[in-house]
Amino acid sequence: MNVKKIMLVMLVLCLSVAFSGQAGAASAVDYADPARWLALPTANDKNVDVFYLYPTAWQKADAKEPDICGIDNASMMKGSKMAYAKTATAFEPIGNVYAPYYRQADIGAVLTLPPEKQAAIIAGTPREDAFAAFDYYIKHYNQGRPFILASHSQGSNVMLYLLADYMKEHPEVYQRMIAAYVIGYSVTGEYLARNPHLKFAQGADDTGVIISYNTEAPGVSGNNPVLLPGAIAINPISWTREETLATAEESYGSLLLNEQQEWTAVAQYADARVDKTRGVVICSTADVEALSPGNAIFPKGVYHPYDYPFYYYNIRENAALRAAKFLGK
Repeated sequence: MNVKKIMLVMLVLCLSVAFSGQAGAASAVDYADPARWLALPTANDKNVDVFYLYPTAWQKADAKEPDICGIDNASMMKGSKMAYAKTATAFEPIGNVYAPYYRQADIGAVLTLPPEKQAAIIAGTPREDAFAAFDYYIKHYNQGRPFILASHSQGSNVMLYLLADYMKEHPEVYQRMIAAYVIGYSVTGEYLARNPHLKFAQGADDTGVIISYNTEAPGVSGNNPVLLPGAIAINPISWTREETLATAEESYGSLLLNEQQEWTAVAQYADARVDKTRGVVICSTADVEALSPGNAIFPKGVYHPYDYPFYYYNIRENAALRAAKFLGK
């Protein structure tokens, strides 16, 4: 073996070791094991499914930990259940919910990196797990039913790979997709141009489309780490991409934490207006000081944790509408 070949082999071995360290586990996740699922329906009593990817649900307790957690990380498993309660439950009346655990990136380590480095991490183990889980779901659970995709934050970042790659490779599966609620991360015009098989929602009842937005208070000027240049947003009350205000009185209701730290329905709390220049949904009626005072990752006024809760009941109603439209075709 010549020197060039030896150097190439060493490089491959080094990359493999580095990737394994990032993954937090060397082997693939076995999604035949029910313990690898955050949610599996006890009975498939609905004619629509929902496949859900939760947001970042853990942070490293020690800086020496890998940037990607293990599939059985106790903190991640607990956090994912908390996230599920304020997001995925919106879809429970509409479909049979399937939600896999997946090895995910630490929010502090990843969101502070440049976008290209973030993409390299998310496109590794998190993408690998999401593809394996979705493929297992399609082959063993779905049984040909139409389905909704739903996600938030890091889950939405991962979901974009599923839409771009898996759906392109499996058009027969994509034909059964009612809609994809890819909320809390940016869907950009550049992404859609690279993936012409995908389309963004135009209204309340179109199907086979992506629904996406990030929520902010008026006047946010700081760096929102989940907001990319060219982001597209749709109004989660009026389901239009125009900049017309949808008032809180038009809303079907929000979820907010009560004094006992339980998510509770609140009527007519959040309004919504698309800001095309920034690429976000603006909510002007929420209490900024109480809900988004700012932290080390998100600046003041970024309502990232409330992307779903502010518009929880509108999302539920819209998913039912799109499902009915799809089933009626």
